[in-house]
Order: sequence, then structure tokens, then C-alpha cells
Amino acid sequence: MSALAARDETLSAGPAPAARLRLPVASDDLFDGVDRATTFAREQAHGNRDLMGLVDILGIGGPFRAVSPWEIEDEEGRHLIHAGGYAAVPFGEGYPPLVRTVERYLAEARDMGLPQSSLSAWRAALEENLVAILASVAPSHARSRVFFSNSGAEAIEAAVKFVRSFRPGGTLINFTRAYHGKTAAALALTPNEEYQAPFRPLFGPVQTLPYGDLDAFETALRELGPDRVTAVIVEPIQGEGGVIRPPAGFLKGMGELCRRHGIPVVADEIQTGLGRTGHWFASVADGLDPDVITLAKTLGGGMVPVAATIAREEIFQKMLPGVESKRHSNTFGGATLPMVVALRSLELIHEEGLVAKARRDGEAGLARLRELAERFPDLIVDVRGAGMLFALQIRAVAPSRFLPVDAELVDQVGAALALRALHLTGVHGCYSINAQRVVRLTPPLNLPENLRDTLFDRVAATAAAYPQSWRLLGTMSPARWVRLARLAL
Repeated sequence: MSALAARDETLSAGPAPAARLRLPVASDDLFDGVDRATTFAREQAHGNRDLMGLVDILGIGGPFRAVSPWEIEDEEGRHLIHAGGYAAVPFGEGYPPLVRTVERYLAEARDMGLPQSSLSAWRAALEENLVAILASVAPSHARSRVFFSNSGAEAIEAAVKFVRSFRPGGTLINFTRAYHGKTAAALALTPNEEYQAPFRPLFGPVQTLPYGDLDAFETALRELGPDRVTAVIVEPIQGEGGVIRPPAGFLKGMGELCRRHGIPVVADEIQTGLGRTGHWFASVADGLDPDVITLAKTLGGGMVPVAATIAREEIFQKMLPGVESKRHSNTFGGATLPMVVALRSLELIHEEGLVAKARRDGEAGLARLRELAERFPDLIVDVRGAGMLFALQIRAVAPSRFLPVDAELVDQVGAALALRALHLTGVHGCYSINAQRVVRLTPPLNLPENLRDTLFDRVAATAAAYPQSWRLLGTMSPARWVRLARLAL
């Protein structure tokens, strides 16, 4: 029987009776734990097979179990300090004060879970608190409005629609090494060939300028014509780009030029906002008064997906006016449980003084990393930091000109091996998908001081174990190398 005939026969038979359907996995069974082999087999069968295969080869894919808010345990019983999470885990895993708030909400509250086009006390409170925090450092935002969504990329998509409604028909300006996400407009603003090439033509027009070059920015405005620029989208510190800070005065100068010509500036604070860099907002701390700010990651407390786009009143109103106020919407944006978590997350950051703590701990951590860079120059090319956001750039593990692969693949493997080395020494870190040979550390903002010191002790132990970058090649057995070669080539 042909494949088409078999399909037609199946369709003509109609749906299977409900009694014949048996879900293969019961949720109750997961509470008792599932062996790793079963989990891996399920991921391989129905999930992102190659990604899960890659982290399995590297031995850094877990599954992990939280043993405290700041420590996790891998499948071999190895304890690691949690410096991963890509800045989305501000309090660690299952931080008790946050969990208690969620438990109380689930036990006591009777609010509608998806209020959507109806009033919500939780959403309204979070809107007011976010604007109050922003206005405390940027008073011009006292009347700003908030739009909620589920992820950083969605927050960027909303921001692009806001500025296009406000100032239509022009070019969006972004910057080299930027990372704003992988959805349609966000991808067009993320100038990385690996991510963009398969999906052209992209949303546009977009013009990419050198990050941190104020002269190049002023020249581009003059050549494009300020009236033909819709907006500028900028990260105050490029996280996925490798924790790159612009030169002093760049953000302030860019903002002044934009204000002179009425060009809105969108500050992507998805990774840097709400205390991560030792400031509520890294852009404002560096002299920029942005017109739109995007937030996510920290806002969800490491527990739920939630994002916010904060825009000046006149920009917000231009896109969502009167009877057209549903021009942009989001089914789960503003859902009550995420609002509960986000509201409590802001309170914890404020009550526990985590903005100032991140600044102090960041200074101490960066000093430790700089010492390591001086001691191990054959392993570490550079270290960078901003609050509790750190980057280590690793020297190339092998000269790519002698290998039958391109240099970018060698760089990716080098960063992955550095992550494996840190894992073996007890540190869970972050891969940087938009930077060369960079691993990042994004510890919880409330990491206890003793664990902070232990974290950097373990990074030092990793460097001492692999003082030359080529030694990282020895972190993997021949069998793992064969599997990696098959996946990569």
C-alpha cells in the first residue's frame, strides 16, 4: 500500500475512540524522578535532538536537581554553583520567599488567571511599581505605560511596533554584535549570519552601525537623514555579545543626538535591567534617557516567563489609541501568576538591597577574574564584567588553519570545552551565542558571600587545571570526540 493510500485509509477511519488513547507519560510519575536514560531518549525522539545531543556529549546537560537556591547537582552527584541561567535566575532556584508568595496566591487568591481585556489588581500593581522604579532614576518616565508579554523577544517585537507607529516609514538603527532575539523583527536586529541567513528576506529596513562609535552614528544620521530614521535599538551592555560595554559617553551622546532630531531610543535591558549590572537600569546609569525600555529575564524571578515593554505615554498612545487599543495584544501577557511572581521579584530586589549588592559583588568578582587573566594568559585572553554579569574570553584551543573546519566552529568548540571544564570543577556557566570563545557567569543576585568566594575559587581551580587553552581538549574522551565529530561534520 502506498503512503498516500495508507494516509487516506487512516483518515477515513476517523479519530481513535478516547478509550483507546493512553498517554505514555503520567505527570505523577515525574515527581518520583525519572532515570536519565529515559529522559534523554524522550528528548532525542521528540525534542531538539541535536542540541540535546551536543550538551550530552559535553556532559553538561543534566538533568539537574536544585540542592539549595544557589547550588545544583548533576546526574553524577556533582555539586555546582549555579552561575548559569543567562541572567534569568536572580534569586537562584526555588527561592523560599518567592515560593511562599506563589503558594499563598495559589491557596488563597481567586483572581482570574487570564484577565486579558479586564481589570487586574496584580497587573495594575506591577505596572505602577515598574514605572515608579524607572521614574526614580529617570523622572521623565513618570507617566509611562507598560505592555506585558512572555519573553524578551516578544518585548522587542512590541517595542518595534511602538516606535514604528510613532514614527513610521523609516530605517531602524542597530549595532554590531547586538542580540535582541530570534523572532521576526528581533532577528532582523540581531546581525549574526548564522541566525539570519536561512530566513531572508528579513524585516526592515535596518542599518547596522559599529557599537560604541559615536562619530559613525552621527555620520549615519547625516547620510540617512534624521527624518528617515524610525528609531535606534541599543543594548547598554551587550550580554550575548560577550559583556561588551560601550566607551564612556557613547550612550549619552547618542541619546542627545536622537533627542535633537526626535528619534526614539529603545534600550534593550532584557539582560541588564533590574539590578543585574548593579543598577536598576544600565542605560540610565550610563547617561541615556531612553524612550522605550524592554525587560524580561530577572522580572520572572527564575520561575515564570514574563516580559515588559515600557514606553513613554505619547509613544504608547500612538500605537494603542481609543477603539484601536487592541492593535497589539498578547494572550498570556499580563496573566495573573506571572504578575504575582514579577511583583514579588521587584520587592525582593528592593527589600534585600540586591542592586547595591550586585555592584559590590561584581567589583569583587571582576577583581578575582582579572587576577586570573594575569596569571593564566595562555588560557584567558580577557575578562569583563558589569555587576553580576561576567565574561571570560578563552584563547583559541587550536589554530584553525591546520584543521579542516572554519575558525568559527573552532571558537564554538573552545567555548563549549571551557564550559565543560568549569562544570567538572563545580561551576554551571553560560554559553555566549553571539561572541567568540566567551563563557559568561550570571550568578544569582542574592548569592551568599561564602558561595560567591567559592564560585571564584572554583574558576581559579579550573584555570590552574588547564593553564593553556589547548589542554581543554583533554576534558573529553576519544569516544566523546568521535560523537562530536559526527554531529559537527
